[in-house]
Amino acid sequence: MESVRLVIIMRGVGNIYGLIALALGVALGVALAAGSAAGQQSDEELAKELANPIAALISVPFEFNYNSGYGTEDGDQLLLNIQPVIPITLNEDWNVISRTILPVIWQDDIVGRSGEQVGLGDTLQSFFFSPSMPLDTGFGNLTWGVGPAIAIPTGTDDLLGSGKLGLGPTGVALIQSGPWTYGALANHIWSVAGENDRDDVSATFIQPFLAYTTPTAWTFVVQTESSYDWKTEQWSVPINMSISKLTTIGSQKVQFQVGGRYWAESPRAGPDDFGASLKITFLFPR
Repeated sequence: MESVRLVIIMRGVGNIYGLIALALGVALGVALAAGSAAGQQSDEELAKELANPIAALISVPFEFNYNSGYGTEDGDQLLLNIQPVIPITLNEDWNVISRTILPVIWQDDIVGRSGEQVGLGDTLQSFFFSPSMPLDTGFGNLTWGVGPAIAIPTGTDDLLGSGKLGLGPTGVALIQSGPWTYGALANHIWSVAGENDRDDVSATFIQPFLAYTTPTAWTFVVQTESSYDWKTEQWSVPINMSISKLTTIGSQKVQFQVGGRYWAESPRAGPDDFGASLKITFLFPR
């Protein structure tokens, strides 16, 4: 049975390969647009900036996730999140940080014997209005940002997206003190338009995080990406732990991250096994 599952998963990897190639093309486009900025920051400083979700730093992360144990058939899912972060300077006091999450998904038997789906999920676009300089609190530098979040129905299959356009607020606050970064990011999305025969959306997302960065640019992170569905009254609470290293390949700054996931709580039809992740982030210091 496990050998059959492995074959199915590897077939999913093959199916998603073309979409990943497209995603890498997006990263190359961002790199060309950003230019070959030299950046004078140390690797340790850049690694600490990457621990800040709204740092004024152009980055293009590609996060690969594997989850299993969905529903009655123990379905599997491979998920690639493309997550470009682009800061926009408004004036000397304020920035707008654009954060995009575009999921590319392969899944099999997620809802009973629902078969295989390959394609795009719904895109989450967030804009954070943030002061350009952190506030010195006496026990660390406080960075914060607030703004709108937009859920765009880009799902290419009913089982890959909600079919609804969603809007809501988002915010983040964090403290950086020495090697430590800790804080939380949150949003809430309500559906405002979309397919009439699809369920309405009202969901809260909360992501508390704690990171420790070493002088050699290793970063250790524990966090949870919890969400609560107000329509079904169900929680999803994955506990994520990861380790990452910032390095240079040629003239390109790249961070590699590996991690594991334990589902402390999941919806009735959600994953109930352990998960794994691999993240590659391209940096373009300004």
